[in-house]
Amino acid sequence: MAQMELAGKMYEVDEKGFLQEPEKWNESIAEAYAEMEGVVGLTEEHWKVIRYLRDYYLEFDICPMVRKLTKRTGVSLSRLWELFPQGPANSACKWAGVPKPTGCV
Repeated sequence: MAQMELAGKMYEVDEKGFLQEPEKWNESIAEAYAEMEGVVGLTEEHWKVIRYLRDYYLEFDICPMVRKLTKRTGVSLSRLWELFPQGPANSACKWAGVPKPTGCV
């Protein structure tokens, strides 16, 4: 398993950079991932999506489908792509510290 430095600490990640220990996640990790993708300063809209993804994953051990994500957060699909440069699966889930979805997030 690979390791990556995020927010000054080393974390285990998969080959795509997804955190492998969701329980070690903190907000600084989300900010570090965001900065790696050119986003500086997460907004409340970012946090709404990130928190929903984390809460859903921690409850169900899987990421929600994108339709559920947009419905529950009120953030449209086009807005998700504006907020998260690599989209809901590759950015939002990564920033939330949850594994890459296996299906369509």
